[in-house]
Amino acid sequence: MVRIIASHPRRLGYVTVNSLTMADDAGETFQREVVSSGRSACVLPYDPARRVALIIRLPRAPVIWSGVTTALIEAPAGMIEEGESAETTIRREAMEEVGLVLRELEPVAVVWPSPGVLAERSHLFLAPYAAADRQGPGGGLAEEHEGIVAEELALARLWDLAEAGGLQDMKTLTLVLALRTRHPDLF
Repeated sequence: MVRIIASHPRRLGYVTVNSLTMADDAGETFQREVVSSGRSACVLPYDPARRVALIIRLPRAPVIWSGVTTALIEAPAGMIEEGESAETTIRREAMEEVGLVLRELEPVAVVWPSPGVLAERSHLFLAPYAAADRQGPGGGLAEEHEGIVAEELALARLWDLAEAGGLQDMKTLTLVLALRTRHPDLF
């Protein structure tokens, strides 16, 4: 069984980066770096009557750094704060990012987005909504400089994007696939 021999913090901040010394069953040691930002929650809100989903687009530093200038299509998401449940987090984030009051949440999974380097677990949800549930301006918090643009996108269009490789955010792709599996009649 692989085990951690030593851990040395390299950066403490919004994310923590630790350098680990690991040992395998044979006693051989090796190095790994782990980026930790905590737990997150993500939701794909969908209106079953109008067959649309509420998605966001925003500039992401890692995406821009990688040379991609187009904002990705994403489902609303956020980091779970200390002492907060995933359900509370996603309800808060939905109001902040898209001005939406979420009532019913459909849990999909708790996943490791990139377990090779990230010590983050993400709670994924689907959530039906109606037009009347959009009760706030959305756009994110000004002090977080998110630049969020919220929009409704037809579920059929989301599926077309998924099939064509146009959904590049893994949590959003996963949620669209889950919605299509659970509620194929909406597409």
